[in-house]
Amino acid sequence: MLNKVVLMGRLTSVPDLSRTGSGTAVTSFSLACDRDFKSQSGEKETDFIEVVAWKNTAEFVSKYFTKGRMAVVEGRPQIRDWTDKDGGKRRSAELVADHVYFGD
Repeated sequence: MLNKVVLMGRLTSVPDLSRTGSGTAVTSFSLACDRDFKSQSGEKETDFIEVVAWKNTAEFVSKYFTKGRMAVVEGRPQIRDWTDKDGGKRRSAELVADHVYFGD
């Protein structure tokens, strides 16, 4: 099976680098991706995609990418089920980055 996504967009914030309890680097950021077409009202729409990167990719992103920088992200989509503080069932989608490239 093929489960691969490639997105190009601008980072909406500074990547947040942290480490797990075992010391593994992880960073998360949001990527703003413009759609190729305009809506019925004539405005261009943007999707905001949550991205998470691990290990060397996380360290690379946190070192070289800042808010507003264009990035090409290659990875796989992941759906996570979780419970919020009120006990409600939630679901969120994110892109797990395998590779991140400079887009500008």
